[in-house]
Amino acid sequence: MDIPVPPLPDSSRISDTGRLEVAGCDIVELAREFGTPLFVYDESQIRERCRAYMAAFSSRTDDFEIVYASKAFSCVAICQLMVQEGMSLDVASGGELFTALSAWFPPEKIYLHGNANTRDELHRAVRNEVGAVVLDSLDEMAVLDEVAREQGRRQRVLLRITPGIEAHTHDYIHTGKLDSKFGVCLAEGVALETVGQVLKAEHLELTGFHAHIGSQIFSLEPYRKTVAAMAGFMADCRRKYGFDCRVLDVGGGLGVAYTEEDEPASVDDLAEMIVAAARSEMSRVDLPMPRLIVEPGRSIVAGAGLTAYEIETVKTIPGVRTYVAVNGGMSDNLRPMLYGASYRALIADRPGADPTVTAAVAGKHCESGDILVKEAPLPDPCPGDILVTPATGAYGYSMANNYNGQPRPAVLFVTNGKARVVIRRESCEDMVRLHERLE
Repeated sequence: MDIPVPPLPDSSRISDTGRLEVAGCDIVELAREFGTPLFVYDESQIRERCRAYMAAFSSRTDDFEIVYASKAFSCVAICQLMVQEGMSLDVASGGELFTALSAWFPPEKIYLHGNANTRDELHRAVRNEVGAVVLDSLDEMAVLDEVAREQGRRQRVLLRITPGIEAHTHDYIHTGKLDSKFGVCLAEGVALETVGQVLKAEHLELTGFHAHIGSQIFSLEPYRKTVAAMAGFMADCRRKYGFDCRVLDVGGGLGVAYTEEDEPASVDDLAEMIVAAARSEMSRVDLPMPRLIVEPGRSIVAGAGLTAYEIETVKTIPGVRTYVAVNGGMSDNLRPMLYGASYRALIADRPGADPTVTAAVAGKHCESGDILVKEAPLPDPCPGDILVTPATGAYGYSMANNYNGQPRPAVLFVTNGKARVVIRRESCEDMVRLHERLE
């Protein structure tokens, strides 16, 4: 039976008992066995999304790389999965790098990003021989050059460029506009001058450029404009410095469906746009095709994941609103408060039932703004029901926190009717493990 609330994992169905099932696993039973809040990922769907990216680009070019943006969801198991699927990895901190190395991820396929990497983080990257560091500033360049010298290495780098392209997304996830904390801007010759400085760095090898314009992007036109801007910049670099750009990283950012109104482009459409634009623009400026890199994160894991909660209370304010309060909230999904992100909800015990009330799904935290879903049509919600928010596979666990002393949830991978824990539930003891007592 179809479930009327999108966008659930592809394997979702209503079971013979009338409950929500994902990859052959009953969500209500999982909640009872593993507790709530609980992140549940359809492992096969993650793999299928990786393969979709590989297939879309391999059918159009021989020289490409798909780099999973691990900030969307990082853990040892997901890094291992990415190795198995032939993906490379983008890490945005020393902690994400440590996680990747703990999973024995091939360091030569790791890209370190960040606008304020510390000396220790750069040391770890160089010491472990990561494939590339994405330079964000001249200050970082100076430190990295010194770190590479100290370790007797020549470190490959990309330079992050801010192309000034509007991506029509939320300001907080819009990274390609001129006023951005990321990268060096094309305007006023700043980026061109920076390239000259990087080329002079004795222990760094500049191989190409990185230009990420934002996240949750539905229109593909900004990607074409970015490729065009970067092609012109690459031609300028060749004229001024004789530098041949061998790598062009156009970032990630492909949007996903959080609600039924969202209409993201397909991976195939993205690949067609980027590869065709690169061929056209490189021909225009008489340059050879570089290696093309894309960095999907959200579009690989968001739709494969959901979060299960237990309803604790139902409170109706006559003539105003009904609040359905669950045992999680902003400690496991910060996006509604951070970005005003929209989600949907359903009752896993009876996902096919007709709604009887439109309620606000409230978190348990001591904040009036801790609202997961502002208006959720639900069928007679009751304490003890298992409420599910779909499409929480990206930036849910990654942003999870201990606000109000809330332990972080467990994470499951489900496939073929079996569930396995990939991150154990945090305990109260875990939260105070690093605390010191006063004498």
